[in-house]
This record gives sequence, C-alpha cells and structure tokens, in this order.
Amino acid sequence: MSNATTASPSAPVANRGAITACVILSVIMQALDTTIANVALPHIQGDVSASADQINWVLTSYIVAAAIMTPPSGFLSAKFGRKRVLLVAIAGFVAASVLCGLSESLIQIVGFRLLQGLFGASLVPLSQGILLDIYNVEERGRAMALFGVSVMVGPVLGPVIGGWLTDNISWRWVFYINVPIGALAFFGIVVYVTETKLDALAKLDWFGFGMLSIAIAGLQLFLDRGEQLDWFYSSEIIIEALVCVSAFYLFLVHMFTAERSFVNPRLFMDQNFAVSILFIFIVGVTYLASLALMTPYLQTLMGYPVVTAGIVMGPRGLGTMFCMFLVGRLIGKVDTRWLLFIGLALTAWAMYDMTGWTPDVSQWTLISVGFVQGAGLGFLFVPLTTIAFATLPAQMRGEGTGLYNLSRNIGSSVGISVVSMLITENTQVNHANIAAYVTPFNRYFDLTAAQGVSPFTAVGRASLDGMITTQATIIAYIDDFKLLMLMSIFAMPLLMLLRKPKAPPAVDHSVAME
Repeated sequence: MSNATTASPSAPVANRGAITACVILSVIMQALDTTIANVALPHIQGDVSASADQINWVLTSYIVAAAIMTPPSGFLSAKFGRKRVLLVAIAGFVAASVLCGLSESLIQIVGFRLLQGLFGASLVPLSQGILLDIYNVEERGRAMALFGVSVMVGPVLGPVIGGWLTDNISWRWVFYINVPIGALAFFGIVVYVTETKLDALAKLDWFGFGMLSIAIAGLQLFLDRGEQLDWFYSSEIIIEALVCVSAFYLFLVHMFTAERSFVNPRLFMDQNFAVSILFIFIVGVTYLASLALMTPYLQTLMGYPVVTAGIVMGPRGLGTMFCMFLVGRLIGKVDTRWLLFIGLALTAWAMYDMTGWTPDVSQWTLISVGFVQGAGLGFLFVPLTTIAFATLPAQMRGEGTGLYNLSRNIGSSVGISVVSMLITENTQVNHANIAAYVTPFNRYFDLTAAQGVSPFTAVGRASLDGMITTQATIIAYIDDFKLLMLMSIFAMPLLMLLRKPKAPPAVDHSVAME
C-alpha cells in the first residue's frame, strides 16, 4: 500500500527528474523479475535436476512471498521511514538475486526466490508513494502514466532480455542483471530522496497477518506438492491442508471479531469491490498461468531456441501496453463494464485459438495470438481497478489496494500451480489412453514397421513411447488452454453484479499493477 499524500512537492524541482529515474529503476527491476525467469526455466530445470512441475516453484515462490509482504509495506514505511525501508528492500532484493544466480539446487533457488519476493514486495508501492509526493495534483497524471509504463516494461522486455542472456551467457545472468540496476537505484535514492516522518503509533495486526500468511503458504505447498505425493494418500499433504484450513478459519474469525483486524471486513460490504476481488483473482490465474505454460511449450515441444522463444512472447506485453493507453482514453466515455467484457472476450478468444495449436503452429500465429491475449489484459487492468475503487470510501482505499493486489498475486500463484499439476497428471492419463491402442493387432503398425516404429522391436518401442509422450503432452496443454478459456467465459456473468458509478471516480489506476 502506497503512502500517497496530497501535499505539494517537498523535494526541489531540480531533483525531481533524478528521484523519478531512481524509483522507476527500482520498479523496472522488480517488474522484470516477474517474467525474465520464465524463458530460462528449462535451462534452470536441467541444472538443478528438477521435474517439470517442481521447476515452477521458482515462479510461485516469488509470487507468494510478494503477495504476503505487499499489504504490510505501508505499516513498515510509517514505522521505520519510507526511504529506509525502500533502501533495505533494494539491497535485499539485489542480494537475493545474486544468491539465486549462485544456486546449485532446487531448494536453494526456491528459497532465495522467496527472499527476492519478500524484499521486492515493497518496491512498487513505496516507489509509487514517492512519485505521488514529489508531483503536485496537476502533474500526477503524467507521473502515474510513466509509472504504469515502467511496470509494463517487465512483461515486454523480460522474455527478450531473459532469452538473450540465457542463450549467450547463462541463465544465472537473468538474476545477476539486477545488480547494476539495483546499485544505480540504491545510490540515487540515498542521495536524492528525503526521509518521511516516523509514526510511533503505527500498528499492524500481527495475528491476522500471521494467520493469513500461514494459510497462503499452506495452500501453495498443498498445490505444489500434491501431485508429487499423490494428494491425500500422503500425510504431508493432509497436514498442509489442515494447516491451511485452520489458519484461514482463525483469520476469518479474528477479522470479524477483532477491534482492528489486518483486513477490514467492511471492505466486502462494497459490492463492486467484493466482486472485483474475485475478478482480479481470475485475471491473475489466466495471465501468468498462460505465461508459465508457453515457455515449456515453445522450447520443449516446438524446439525453439531460448532467444526465439523470448522474442515470440514479447508482443504479449506490447498488446497490454498499447491497450492500457487506449483504455485510459476511453475511461469515462464508455461504460467500464463494456471494456471489461471486451477484455474477457479477447482473452477467451486467444485461449480458444490456443486449443487448436500443435507444435507446427507458425510464429505469426504465436505472435498475433499473444498480442491479442495481452490486449485483453490491457482492457481488464485499468477498468477493473477503476470500478473496484469507484464506490469504496476514500479512507478505505489504502487497505483495499493491499487486499486487491494480494488477491491478484494469489490468483497468479494458484494458477501456475494448478496448470502445472494438470499438465503432469493429464500427460500420464493421455499416455495410458493412447498406449492402449498400441497392440500387435493394430494394422497401422504393419505399414510403419519399415520406419522403425514397430512395437515388435526395442528401438521401435522406445520410439513409439517418445511419440506417445509427445502427443499426450500436446493434449494436456490443450486441456489447460481450454480450462483458462472457460474461466474467462465464466467470469463474464460477474459483470452483471458490478454497479455503474454515478460519477467518474478519482482513482489511481496504477494500483492494479502494484
């Protein structure tokens, strides 16, 4: 949650450019790490000896840690000073990045990605707060536009830069690249940014925060480990499920009975906000889960070099950026619910097209469909934030922002875990179903025996098994794309629950990207 104020700029005008550049650098550094590691995942998987579902812990651990630590950022800055907290966050993020690059095992890189997420969670909201403080009311629109662009640079440049670094140097450099960026941001903030006043009375509901954090961590472990340990046949999975449910129950009871809880239950009395929380959860699932699917699809099934995969995925971010600018001009002129409908329709269409993909799909199709999917996200982010906070009382927007972004991050981590689990499980099921047709009585093998795929020889059986596994994996991906398409379609009825605001609200649209 950002500590925005409405005061006039406190810093000298001459320093505003330098301050803006420094905080924007910290935002770009954090935004890059949401996508830059995606294209490097197959290479990381090989080096740390991880399975296809385990390697996605590198993504989910970062997102979960960031989700947990984003809401308390406002409390930390009030208690210890915004500049001090921001410097610690940058230093910790860079140090964790170096440790990620030095990792030699799956446990190490997942642990250090957790640290990255914990430190990086404060970078975006605190940087946003600084920009809001140093620009007056008339100039804030321009400042927030620049802020929004810097956040969206990550999805655009992340896959391209990550692909080039991985192919030409090493996957470890997708983490080392944070060192020079972080150093520039750190020293610039030390020199130019002034400290805020401390609030000795600032308090945090530690019990509520702790229970929610445990519930989120338990849910993530349950989803990530369930497939590997055969779900409820494992005592570990049963314990994780019980911990998750128990912690969430205690959190809910505390939220409705405590005098001042971590999450204000009155937030959910606002219908627009309550529906938007569910909406942004679905958006988180569909967007980052599809990104996690595309990387292994391009590199493993289609055999794309890592640089090519990054370039092909880049236009997705361009579609988002272009439509965010377009939607910014349409807000207030077009009913927000229609903009959301267009966003869901574009997302659903992109996923529908992907259900017909095979490894022979053309690069143009990959780029154009990715652009359309990114455009759908652009039509969702800004309007959804606008309508979520349109009817929420101003004094509750700070807490609402934290909860809103928490829901998006949880959706992203849950989505990645679920689609990864389904890929593994459905590949096994599809393999068994297809293999059932491989029998000595299938006349097809009489025609293909001369090509070395006869089930009557060891080489032929190995070749057949590889072909069956490939086909089973393709079908598993199609099932995942179909699931994401259906989620986008089923979200459409939620639009009828949203109320049109009576007047255009003065809302900071960038909160959707914190």
